[in-house]
Amino acid sequence: MRDHSDWDVLLKKYVTAQSLVDYQRWKQTGQPPLEHYVQALASKWPTDLTPSEEKSALINAYNALTVYWVLRNYPVESIWQTEHPFSAMRHRIDGRQASLNQIETRLRALGDPRIHAALVCAARSCPPLRREAYVSQRMDRQLDDNTQAWLANAALNEFLPESHVVKVSKIFEWYVGDFKRADGSVEAFLARYTPQTKAPIRAKSITLEYKSYNWGLNDTSQLGKSYSLIRFLWDYYWNE
Repeated sequence: MRDHSDWDVLLKKYVTAQSLVDYQRWKQTGQPPLEHYVQALASKWPTDLTPSEEKSALINAYNALTVYWVLRNYPVESIWQTEHPFSAMRHRIDGRQASLNQIETRLRALGDPRIHAALVCAARSCPPLRREAYVSQRMDRQLDDNTQAWLANAALNEFLPESHVVKVSKIFEWYVGDFKRADGSVEAFLARYTPQTKAPIRAKSITLEYKSYNWGLNDTSQLGKSYSLIRFLWDYYWNE
């Protein structure tokens, strides 16, 4: 799977500069081209994909199939109000059935923790959904840029240099092993990728705290803004 131009056009059209998704307009006017792209993802991929081509295809597939699933169920306040959103093997990529969890696992096996700054599970606490498709020729630059944009967003990751505290996304707790294997620790990853516009972060001098995760839908409307922790726990119990 080398051509992601259809997905690129859709991202530019339906994702805002604030990385929110206009699901209502997308459902009304943009479903046919998304269907076409999803069908292309389902076909068997070339066997000679480079690592960068595979990585870009898998990231794009995860994000596109997440949007596709939300659109099939829209309107919802959270992806967790849909049936088994991450564990069901309802999708097809590279000629085989797969769940979103399995696509993520395949990506994690590539050993690049920056993928956690690129995968967007339709939640308000997710990293920013990039307004362009990932492509092999710019893969490293795109991942660096999205990682820095994610870390620079104070609503998602907050740096308090005066108290030597960094309040980071729960993603760093959930996938701590990925960051340790690549950089030695979460702190070292933060020291490496935190934008220079933030106060300098030294890996050995900070205390990590984890922010609560908002699973409300990353919609441009008010939908999902009031999605509560109690409601999430109820939906998780029934849908995981």
